[in-house]
Amino acid sequence: MALEQLPIIDGELSLDECFLTISQADQLLEQLLSELPWRHDELTVYGKSHLMPRKHCFQSSEKISYQYSGLVLDAEPYHPKVLQLKRYLEAVTGREFNAVLINLYRDGHDKMGWHSDDETELGDNPNIASVSLGAQRTFKLRHKDKAAADINLELAHGSLLLMAGALQRHWQHALPQRKKVTQPRINFTFRYLYR
Repeated sequence: MALEQLPIIDGELSLDECFLTISQADQLLEQLLSELPWRHDELTVYGKSHLMPRKHCFQSSEKISYQYSGLVLDAEPYHPKVLQLKRYLEAVTGREFNAVLINLYRDGHDKMGWHSDDETELGDNPNIASVSLGAQRTFKLRHKDKAAADINLELAHGSLLLMAGALQRHWQHALPQRKKVTQPRINFTFRYLYR
């Protein structure tokens, strides 16, 4: 299966539910759960600090930093398997990426609140390639001006979601809690950071 364009206004959204085979996804999940340098940082939201409801790490082959929600992340070098995944992703999509934010959702209690990936260093129309491993979770999108219905996508083990065009200017996305989910999920969001 290949990337399938999904119907959406004010942006581009494509999904490949079988970007990685089950075997590839299983091996990658098992290895990276134990080998990535996971961080568990405090976030400041609306002036209040609290532990992030997930773990994360930031990787690149360049000496770059990424800042959001009061955090400054200095890039660690790519793990060899993450670099291999990046190269495969670039070959399949024809797009270039120079960094990846990797989130670990330990179970269904971990989550990501509503936001857009619209930081200045991502440029006007960023390509964000999201690869999911592990537990299937619901990825939600909502239009900032309520000009379209909300979108709910079930992101499966080994899937690729590509967000492009003006999507980050017009839409927000989130990964809500799913308390019945007991398995971990790793999500890679590959991006290009301009300096």
